[in-house]
Amino acid sequence: MKLSAPIYKLKKQAKELKRSKSITMTEALNQIAKAEGFYSWSLLQAKAKDILPKKREEILEYLNPGDLILIGSRPGLGKTTFTLQVLLQAIQYKRKCFFFSLEYNHKDVASKMANLDESIGQNNSLLKFDFSDDISSEYVISKTKGQIEAGSLIAIDYLQLLDQQRTKPELQFQVEELKAFAIEKGCIIIFISQIDRSFEEADKEQPNLDDVRLPNPVDLDLFNKSMFLHDGKMIFTKPVSFEID
Repeated sequence: MKLSAPIYKLKKQAKELKRSKSITMTEALNQIAKAEGFYSWSLLQAKAKDILPKKREEILEYLNPGDLILIGSRPGLGKTTFTLQVLLQAIQYKRKCFFFSLEYNHKDVASKMANLDESIGQNNSLLKFDFSDDISSEYVISKTKGQIEAGSLIAIDYLQLLDQQRTKPELQFQVEELKAFAIEKGCIIIFISQIDRSFEEADKEQPNLDDVRLPNPVDLDLFNKSMFLHDGKMIFTKPVSFEID
């Protein structure tokens, strides 16, 4: 059974129901759950983990406030384009989105955007781009904290470049700082990531977190969701392993 809206939106509906009917939050949550076809809110939450996306267009609904997601692949397989597609889908629902890139410039991204949706452009008020060499966890937080809201998306392109300059904090510290920010603000942060070339040399069927290229160490358990592009498919490897055509 597919939910009518993401968990965070259902919670918002419950808060509105609580105010309008002068009932407890528990009662409101249970009423929302029953409307979704579940006996209680706790059962809905438990079952929601099993409601997995079956196609790429459903991935946005699978991302919850506070999520830290890693999207990886070998070069040239479309991980940046895919991430932009997720952001474009989000702004259709009036969700604020931010794209920070240490890899591409305005011209590169403008070309990708034009191929995806010529009607959007780079001047949409809900989608902000930043290509500064100063991009780091502190920079991202300072640029978004006054505009971010629950359900907003931040994409960072890409993970391994965040601490390339020695003047920037260690990668582990930056990811920890951004995770805390995502939880505090209820936003979703996507890290685009490179995959080590040893993956191809090993002739593995599909990549996983062990194949993420890490010039500098970072605890990949900080990411509560991860997915990889390979062989024309999107493969979730965390929290569970399944493929999306």
